[in-house]
Amino acid sequence: MLAASRFSLVLMAGCFIAVGTSASALDGNDYAPANKGPLQVFKNPQQALRVGVDGYRSGDVKSSVEAFKYAAANGNPLARWKLGKMYADGDGVPHDDAKAFDYFSQIVQNYDEDDDNRRDMSVVSNAFVALGVYSLNGIANSPVKPNPERALEMFQYAALTFGNADAQYNLARLFLDGADGIPKDIRQAARWLSLAAEKNHYQAEALLGHMLFNGFDGFAQQRAKGLMWLTLARDAALDSKDPKDGWIVDLYNKAADTATDNDRQVAMVYAEERRKRN
Repeated sequence: MLAASRFSLVLMAGCFIAVGTSASALDGNDYAPANKGPLQVFKNPQQALRVGVDGYRSGDVKSSVEAFKYAAANGNPLARWKLGKMYADGDGVPHDDAKAFDYFSQIVQNYDEDDDNRRDMSVVSNAFVALGVYSLNGIANSPVKPNPERALEMFQYAALTFGNADAQYNLARLFLDGADGIPKDIRQAARWLSLAAEKNHYQAEALLGHMLFNGFDGFAQQRAKGLMWLTLARDAALDSKDPKDGWIVDLYNKAADTATDNDRQVAMVYAEERRKRN
């Protein structure tokens, strides 16, 4: 397994873009979820996962949570991810970051680098990112305290091993802002933003575009290229309709207000070429 050794993921006994109460291991032959209708017995974790997904989609959250807990207790990483996200978002269950942290930790602790099964890699990758965010900010009233260096390790692993765009973006933010034990490094930030932007991560596109349009750390301005990234980011932000993305539209508007006609024309050509490639 990866790693309790590499990342010491005992984890202290316990806008960046998750060990609490674990579901106890239960035998699938004698476990029955609290749901409507006749008593139901899960045959195996995969069957429980399917019941959980079906219940979640149909709005039967109570049934889905119980099914996910059974599958998670029996080692299913997707069930652990679903529970972690539900507790992190307060989606059908009370918001509980400590429980979310626990489920994400279980995924990472049970990840085996030598396992060539790639089916769960997205879940594992995203769990590293979620733990990185929790490590960066800490969890109030819990043993999980802010630890930027641990967050850096988590983001770096997900970025380098899985090419995770969220991890690359979060690394860039860390190097842009700096933190305890992590000095600011604008060039490193630009490198990670570029990698994430190439994967169409629109928050990364926005920051990279802003940096290129205005110039940074001894680099000459690349106004047309910067405006291209800002345009793509603005369009994606408007499509997402997420109010938290207002800063992206603001960055675009500020650049567009000072851009020349030539900047706009060249940026439009760049943007159309990129859209065709995607």
